[in-house]
Amino acid sequence: MKAISLKKPGEWHMLEKEQPNSQLENGQVLLKVNKIGVCGTDLHAYKGQQPFFNYPRILGHELAVEVVAIASDVTKVKVGDRCSVEPYYNDIIGQAVKRGKTNCGENLQVLGVHVDGGMQEYFVYPEKFLHPTNSLSDDQLAMIEPLAIGCHAVDRADINENDIVLVIGAGPIGLGTIQFTQLKGARVIAMDIDDSKLEQCKKITKVKDTINALGDVEKELSTLLNGDLPTVILDATGNPTSMMNTFKYAAAGGTIVFIGLFMGDVTFNDPAFHKKELTLKASRAAMGSDFGRIIRLIEAGKIDASSFITHRMSFDTVTTEFVKLYDKKNLIKAIIEL
Repeated sequence: MKAISLKKPGEWHMLEKEQPNSQLENGQVLLKVNKIGVCGTDLHAYKGQQPFFNYPRILGHELAVEVVAIASDVTKVKVGDRCSVEPYYNDIIGQAVKRGKTNCGENLQVLGVHVDGGMQEYFVYPEKFLHPTNSLSDDQLAMIEPLAIGCHAVDRADINENDIVLVIGAGPIGLGTIQFTQLKGARVIAMDIDDSKLEQCKKITKVKDTINALGDVEKELSTLLNGDLPTVILDATGNPTSMMNTFKYAAAGGTIVFIGLFMGDVTFNDPAFHKKELTLKASRAAMGSDFGRIIRLIEAGKIDASSFITHRMSFDTVTTEFVKLYDKKNLIKAIIEL
Protein backbone atom coordinates (compact mmCIF):
# COMPACT_ATOMS: atom_id res chain seq x y z
CA MET A 1 0.00 0.00 0.00
CA LYS A 2 1.03 3.61 -0.47
CA ALA A 3 2.07 5.95 2.32
CA ILE A 4 3.58 9.43 2.38
CA SER A 5 6.30 10.30 4.89
CA LEU A 6 7.69 13.71 5.73
CA LYS A 7 11.39 12.79 5.89
CA LYS A 8 12.49 16.23 7.06
CA PRO A 9 11.21 19.80 6.71
CA GLY A 10 10.28 20.40 3.08
CA GLU A 11 10.89 16.84 1.88
CA TRP A 12 8.14 14.30 1.22
CA HIS A 13 8.71 10.65 0.34
CA MET A 14 6.10 8.41 -1.30
CA LEU A 15 6.75 4.88 -0.07
CA GLU A 16 5.31 1.38 -0.30
CA LYS A 17 4.38 -0.32 2.96
CA GLU A 18 3.03 -3.77 3.63
CA GLN A 19 -0.72 -3.54 4.06
CA PRO A 20 -1.88 -4.56 7.56
CA ASN A 21 -3.72 -7.88 7.52
CA SER A 22 -7.03 -8.63 9.17
CA GLN A 23 -5.44 -10.71 11.97
CA LEU A 24 -6.09 -8.13 14.66
CA GLU A 25 -5.42 -8.06 18.38
CA ASN A 26 -8.22 -7.51 20.87
CA GLY A 27 -9.93 -4.16 20.47
CA GLN A 28 -8.27 -3.38 17.15
CA VAL A 29 -9.85 -2.28 13.87
CA LEU A 30 -8.40 -2.17 10.37
CA LEU A 31 -9.26 1.14 8.71
CA LYS A 32 -9.25 2.38 5.13
CA VAL A 33 -8.49 6.09 4.87
CA ASN A 34 -10.90 7.99 2.63
CA LYS A 35 -10.06 11.65 3.28
CA ILE A 36 -7.48 13.62 5.24
CA GLY A 37 -7.79 17.21 6.40
CA VAL A 38 -4.64 19.32 6.24
CA CYS A 39 -4.10 20.85 9.68
CA GLY A 40 -2.00 23.83 10.70
CA THR A 41 0.15 21.25 12.48
CA ASP A 42 0.92 19.66 9.11
CA LEU A 43 1.72 23.03 7.54
CA HIS A 44 4.03 23.91 10.44
CA ALA A 45 5.71 20.48 10.38
CA TYR A 46 6.49 20.84 6.67
CA LYS A 47 8.23 24.13 7.46
CA GLY A 48 10.05 22.73 10.52
CA GLN A 49 8.09 24.96 12.90
CA GLN A 50 5.98 22.44 14.84
CA PRO A 51 6.63 21.85 18.57
CA PHE A 52 6.48 18.29 19.97
CA PHE A 53 7.51 16.85 16.60
CA ASN A 54 10.25 14.68 15.12
CA TYR A 55 11.11 13.34 11.66
CA PRO A 56 10.51 11.24 9.65
CA ARG A 57 6.77 11.08 10.22
CA ILE A 58 3.64 10.03 8.37
CA LEU A 59 1.34 13.01 8.95
CA GLY A 60 -2.46 13.13 9.07
CA HIS A 61 -4.83 13.25 12.03
CA GLU A 62 -8.00 14.83 10.61
CA LEU A 63 -9.44 11.65 9.17
CA ALA A 64 -12.49 10.15 7.52
CA VAL A 65 -12.11 6.37 7.56
CA GLU A 66 -14.02 3.19 6.77
CA VAL A 67 -13.92 0.01 8.84
CA VAL A 68 -12.46 -2.88 6.81
CA ALA A 69 -12.00 -5.54 9.49
CA ILE A 70 -12.52 -5.88 13.24
CA ALA A 71 -11.15 -8.08 16.01
CA SER A 72 -13.53 -10.69 17.39
CA ASP A 73 -14.22 -8.69 20.57
CA VAL A 74 -15.00 -5.35 18.88
CA THR A 75 -18.55 -4.10 19.46
CA LYS A 76 -18.41 -0.31 18.96
CA VAL A 77 -18.10 -0.50 15.15
CA LYS A 78 -18.81 -3.01 12.39
CA VAL A 79 -17.33 -3.62 8.95
CA GLY A 80 -18.50 -0.95 6.54
CA ASP A 81 -18.97 1.77 9.18
CA ARG A 82 -17.56 5.19 8.38
CA CYS A 83 -15.93 7.00 11.28
CA SER A 84 -14.18 10.04 12.56
CA VAL A 85 -10.93 9.28 14.36
CA GLU A 86 -10.00 10.60 17.79
CA PRO A 87 -6.25 10.92 17.20
CA TYR A 88 -5.02 11.32 20.79
CA TYR A 89 -4.37 8.52 23.25
CA ASN A 90 -2.35 7.72 26.36
CA ASP A 91 -0.37 4.48 26.51
CA ILE A 92 0.70 5.40 30.03
CA ILE A 93 -2.00 6.42 32.51
CA GLY A 94 -0.35 9.34 34.28
CA GLN A 95 -1.56 11.88 36.81
CA ALA A 96 -3.54 14.03 34.36
CA VAL A 97 -5.35 11.05 32.83
CA LYS A 98 -6.28 9.74 36.27
CA ARG A 99 -7.91 13.13 36.89
CA GLY A 100 -9.92 12.81 33.67
CA LYS A 101 -7.71 15.14 31.62
CA THR A 102 -7.06 12.66 28.83
CA ASN A 103 -6.31 15.46 26.34
CA CYS A 104 -3.15 16.58 28.11
CA GLY A 105 -1.66 13.44 29.61
CA GLU A 106 2.03 13.61 30.36
CA ASN A 107 2.63 10.89 27.77
CA LEU A 108 -0.04 11.87 25.24
CA GLN A 109 0.44 10.42 21.76
CA VAL A 110 -1.06 12.16 18.72
CA LEU A 111 -1.41 10.52 15.31
CA GLY A 112 0.71 12.27 12.73
CA VAL A 113 2.75 14.09 15.39
CA HIS A 114 4.25 11.65 17.89
CA VAL A 115 3.35 8.48 15.97
CA ASP A 116 2.60 7.83 12.30
CA GLY A 117 -0.77 9.11 11.17
CA GLY A 118 -3.26 8.76 8.36
CA MET A 119 -1.34 9.65 5.20
CA GLN A 120 -1.47 6.00 4.25
CA GLU A 121 -4.11 3.85 2.63
CA TYR A 122 -4.76 1.60 5.63
CA PHE A 123 -3.85 1.49 9.31
CA VAL A 124 -4.83 -0.32 12.51
CA TYR A 125 -6.33 1.58 15.44
CA PRO A 126 -8.18 0.82 18.70
CA GLU A 127 -11.98 0.78 18.43
CA LYS A 128 -12.43 2.98 21.51
CA PHE A 129 -11.03 5.97 19.60
CA LEU A 130 -13.42 5.65 16.67
CA HIS A 131 -16.66 7.62 16.36
CA PRO A 132 -18.99 6.02 13.82
CA THR A 133 -21.77 7.74 11.89
CA ASN A 134 -23.07 6.77 8.49
CA SER A 135 -25.21 9.90 8.21
CA LEU A 136 -22.32 12.30 7.54
CA SER A 137 -20.19 12.70 4.42
CA ASP A 138 -16.46 11.98 4.38
CA ASP A 139 -15.86 15.74 4.14
CA GLN A 140 -17.79 16.25 7.36
CA LEU A 141 -16.06 13.34 9.09
CA ALA A 142 -12.64 14.78 8.26
CA MET A 143 -13.69 18.10 9.81
CA ILE A 144 -14.78 16.73 13.19
CA GLU A 145 -11.30 16.71 14.77
CA PRO A 146 -10.50 20.38 13.99
CA LEU A 147 -14.00 21.32 15.15
CA ALA A 148 -13.28 19.46 18.39
CA ILE A 149 -10.33 21.77 19.04
CA GLY A 150 -12.61 24.81 19.03
CA CYS A 151 -15.29 22.95 20.99
CA HIS A 152 -12.85 22.10 23.78
CA ALA A 153 -11.46 25.64 23.86
CA VAL A 154 -14.95 27.08 24.33
CA ASP A 155 -15.54 24.62 27.16
CA ARG A 156 -12.25 25.75 28.73
CA ALA A 157 -13.39 29.38 28.54
CA ASP A 158 -16.62 28.64 30.46
CA ILE A 159 -18.61 31.02 28.26
CA ASN A 160 -22.16 32.10 29.03
CA GLU A 161 -24.74 34.21 27.20
CA ASN A 162 -23.65 37.41 29.01
CA ASP A 163 -20.07 37.22 27.75
CA ILE A 164 -18.49 39.32 25.02
CA VAL A 165 -16.11 36.99 23.22
CA LEU A 166 -13.23 38.01 20.96
CA VAL A 167 -11.99 35.17 18.73
CA ILE A 168 -8.63 35.95 17.16
CA GLY A 169 -7.69 34.08 13.99
CA ALA A 170 -10.22 33.38 11.23
CA GLY A 171 -8.72 30.08 10.10
CA PRO A 172 -10.52 26.74 10.52
CA ILE A 173 -9.93 26.54 14.28
CA GLY A 174 -11.12 30.10 14.78
CA LEU A 175 -14.21 29.51 12.64
CA GLY A 176 -15.12 26.42 14.64
CA THR A 177 -14.50 28.31 17.88
CA ILE A 178 -16.89 31.04 16.74
CA GLN A 179 -19.62 28.52 15.95
CA PHE A 180 -19.42 26.85 19.36
CA THR A 181 -19.34 30.27 21.06
CA GLN A 182 -22.50 31.24 19.17
CA LEU A 183 -24.22 28.14 20.52
CA LYS A 184 -23.58 29.56 24.00
CA GLY A 185 -25.59 32.66 23.09
CA ALA A 186 -22.65 35.02 23.66
CA ARG A 187 -21.82 38.05 21.53
CA VAL A 188 -18.87 37.25 19.24
CA ILE A 189 -16.29 39.49 17.59
CA ALA A 190 -13.87 37.99 15.05
CA MET A 191 -10.40 39.40 14.48
CA ASP A 192 -7.72 38.66 11.90
CA ILE A 193 -5.07 40.54 9.90
CA ASP A 194 -6.62 39.48 6.58
CA ASP A 195 -9.79 41.26 5.43
CA SER A 196 -10.58 38.49 2.94
CA LYS A 197 -10.54 35.92 5.75
CA LEU A 198 -12.84 38.13 7.78
CA GLU A 199 -15.25 38.30 4.84
CA GLN A 200 -15.16 34.50 4.57
CA CYS A 201 -15.75 34.34 8.31
CA LYS A 202 -18.88 36.47 7.98
CA LYS A 203 -20.24 34.25 5.21
CA ILE A 204 -19.56 30.97 7.02
CA THR A 205 -20.43 31.87 10.62
CA LYS A 206 -22.76 34.85 10.08
CA VAL A 207 -20.77 36.76 12.72
CA LYS A 208 -21.62 40.48 12.52
CA ASP A 209 -18.65 42.21 14.13
CA THR A 210 -15.11 41.93 12.77
CA ILE A 211 -11.88 43.83 13.43
CA ASN A 212 -8.64 43.91 11.47
CA ALA A 213 -5.81 43.30 13.94
CA LEU A 214 -3.49 45.65 12.02
CA GLY A 215 -5.59 48.64 13.05
CA ASP A 216 -6.08 50.36 16.41
CA VAL A 217 -7.67 47.35 18.08
CA GLU A 218 -8.19 48.89 21.52
CA LYS A 219 -9.93 51.94 20.03
CA GLU A 220 -12.10 49.81 17.75
CA LEU A 221 -13.11 47.52 20.60
CA SER A 222 -13.97 50.48 22.81
CA THR A 223 -16.07 52.06 20.06
CA LEU A 224 -17.81 48.83 19.17
CA LEU A 225 -18.54 47.95 22.79
CA ASN A 226 -19.35 51.45 24.09
CA GLY A 227 -16.25 51.57 26.28
CA ASP A 228 -16.34 47.93 27.38
CA LEU A 229 -13.84 45.18 26.52
CA PRO A 230 -14.18 41.46 25.76
CA THR A 231 -14.78 39.30 28.81
CA VAL A 232 -13.37 36.24 27.04
CA ILE A 233 -10.61 36.11 24.42
CA LEU A 234 -9.77 32.94 22.50
CA ASP A 235 -6.59 33.23 20.45
CA ALA A 236 -6.26 30.66 17.67
CA THR A 237 -3.34 32.28 15.84
CA GLY A 238 -0.25 30.70 17.39
CA ASN A 239 1.32 34.11 16.82
CA PRO A 240 3.33 35.44 19.80
CA THR A 241 2.51 39.10 19.18
CA SER A 242 -1.20 38.38 18.91
CA MET A 243 -1.17 36.19 22.00
CA MET A 244 0.67 38.71 24.14
CA ASN A 245 -1.59 41.56 22.99
CA THR A 246 -4.62 39.74 24.43
CA PHE A 247 -3.70 40.97 27.92
CA LYS A 248 -4.42 44.53 26.75
CA TYR A 249 -7.73 43.67 25.13
CA ALA A 250 -9.30 41.68 27.98
CA ALA A 251 -11.81 43.20 30.37
CA ALA A 252 -11.11 43.23 34.10
CA GLY A 253 -12.05 39.85 35.51
CA GLY A 254 -11.83 38.36 32.02
CA THR A 255 -10.49 35.07 30.69
CA ILE A 256 -7.88 34.46 28.00
CA VAL A 257 -7.56 31.06 26.31
CA PHE A 258 -4.59 30.24 24.08
CA ILE A 259 -5.60 27.65 21.48
CA GLY A 260 -2.64 28.08 19.14
CA LEU A 261 0.95 27.75 20.30
CA PHE A 262 4.42 28.75 19.14
CA MET A 263 7.98 27.75 19.98
CA GLY A 264 8.89 30.45 22.46
CA ASP A 265 7.96 32.30 25.66
CA VAL A 266 4.84 34.30 26.46
CA THR A 267 5.60 37.41 28.52
CA PHE A 268 3.25 39.96 30.06
CA ASN A 269 3.25 42.77 32.60
CA ASP A 270 2.46 41.19 35.95
CA PRO A 271 0.99 44.27 37.70
CA ALA A 272 -1.42 44.80 34.79
CA PHE A 273 -2.31 41.09 34.86
CA HIS A 274 -3.03 41.25 38.59
CA LYS A 275 -4.88 44.56 38.37
CA LYS A 276 -7.42 43.00 36.01
CA GLU A 277 -7.42 39.68 37.90
CA LEU A 278 -7.28 37.87 34.58
CA THR A 279 -7.55 34.12 34.11
CA LEU A 280 -5.11 32.64 31.57
CA LYS A 281 -5.71 29.15 30.21
CA ALA A 282 -4.20 26.88 27.59
CA SER A 283 -6.40 24.60 25.51
CA ARG A 284 -4.88 21.40 24.15
CA ALA A 285 -6.49 18.92 21.77
CA ALA A 286 -10.01 17.79 22.77
CA MET A 287 -11.90 15.27 24.85
CA GLY A 288 -13.28 12.01 23.47
CA SER A 289 -16.80 13.09 24.38
CA ASP A 290 -16.46 16.14 22.10
CA PHE A 291 -16.44 13.94 18.99
CA GLY A 292 -19.84 12.37 19.59
CA ARG A 293 -21.29 15.74 20.60
CA ILE A 294 -20.07 17.34 17.37
CA ILE A 295 -21.44 14.51 15.25
CA ARG A 296 -24.86 15.08 16.80
CA LEU A 297 -24.63 18.86 16.29
CA ILE A 298 -23.73 18.44 12.60
CA GLU A 299 -26.54 15.94 12.13
CA ALA A 300 -28.94 18.46 13.71
CA GLY A 301 -27.71 21.25 11.41
CA LYS A 302 -26.37 23.34 14.31
CA ILE A 303 -22.72 23.23 13.23
CA ASP A 304 -21.56 23.68 9.64
CA ALA A 305 -18.44 21.72 8.77
CA SER A 306 -18.09 21.23 5.03
CA SER A 307 -18.22 24.97 4.17
CA PHE A 308 -14.72 25.31 5.68
CA ILE A 309 -13.26 23.27 2.80
CA THR A 310 -11.77 25.54 0.14
CA HIS A 311 -9.12 23.38 -1.58
CA ARG A 312 -8.62 19.74 -2.54
CA MET A 313 -5.80 17.53 -3.78
CA SER A 314 -5.43 13.85 -4.54
CA PHE A 315 -3.26 11.62 -2.37
CA ASP A 316 -0.98 10.84 -5.32
CA THR A 317 -0.13 14.55 -5.83
CA VAL A 318 0.69 15.49 -2.21
CA THR A 319 4.46 15.33 -2.73
CA THR A 320 4.28 17.99 -5.45
CA GLU A 321 1.12 19.96 -4.63
CA PHE A 322 1.34 20.36 -0.83
CA VAL A 323 3.87 23.20 -0.98
CA LYS A 324 1.46 25.18 -3.16
CA LEU A 325 -0.97 25.47 -0.27
CA TYR A 326 1.19 28.22 1.18
CA ASP A 327 0.44 30.37 -1.86
CA LYS A 328 -3.28 29.62 -2.09
CA LYS A 329 -5.50 32.66 -1.66
CA ASN A 330 -8.42 32.28 0.72
CA LEU A 331 -7.19 28.90 1.98
CA ILE A 332 -9.21 27.74 4.98
CA LYS A 333 -9.14 23.96 4.84
CA ALA A 334 -7.56 21.66 2.28
CA ILE A 335 -8.69 18.06 1.94
CA ILE A 336 -6.58 15.19 0.61
CA GLU A 337 -8.69 12.60 -1.22
CA LEU A 338 -7.76 8.95 -1.59
